[in-house]
Formats: sequence, C-alpha cells, structure tokens
Amino acid sequence: MSTKIKVRGGTARESEPSLCLSCRFAKTVQGPRANDAIVECRQLEARVTFKVTSCSEYVNHQHPSLWHMEDIAWVLRTDARRKQIGFVRSKDLKHADRHVLNHVFDDDE
Repeated sequence: MSTKIKVRGGTARESEPSLCLSCRFAKTVQGPRANDAIVECRQLEARVTFKVTSCSEYVNHQHPSLWHMEDIAWVLRTDARRKQIGFVRSKDLKHADRHVLNHVFDDDE
C-alpha cells in the first residue's frame, strides 16, 4: 500500500525574491537595477551569483537568534532556605548559574 503526497507551493517562483535578501548570514549590496546585486554568504564563505530559492542554512534575519532569546529569558529559581520560588532575569544571574544551550545559530558573540 502506498500513499500519495501532494506538496502545494513546493516549487519556487521566479517572481519571488532571493532567500539571501532576508537571511541572517547574508551581506547584500543592491544597485539600482535588479541585476545589480552583490551577495556574500557567511555560512558558505562565498559570493552567491544567482537567485537562491532554497537553502539548508537559511535563517530569517527577522527571527531573534538563540543568544538574543536567552538574553531576555526569565529563569525560574528556587530557594530552599527561604522556601521561595520566583523568576529571575537571565542577565541578572551570575554566568556560572546560567544554563547555556548549544548555540547552533549564534552569530552575535
């Protein structure tokens, strides 16, 4: 028994802009015409000379990085001596008390 899967919107359209224009890892310089553009990818460490429609390293620059999310996070702490539970801003904790996640997408350090 086989199942058929249909993907809608799976083919990139010519009219859509390159993914690089909204990627966190891209440096872009745009000229007055559509073809006047220079794009350098920090992940590939190379210049991209074509319009990118799919990329496994793409990260939208409008989404906060993991480092930014950790910086604004509130941490739930318990104090057994005072029998208190409460939230503390992560930036108010000593560095040794912070739980640090592996920074896969962190380019801000």
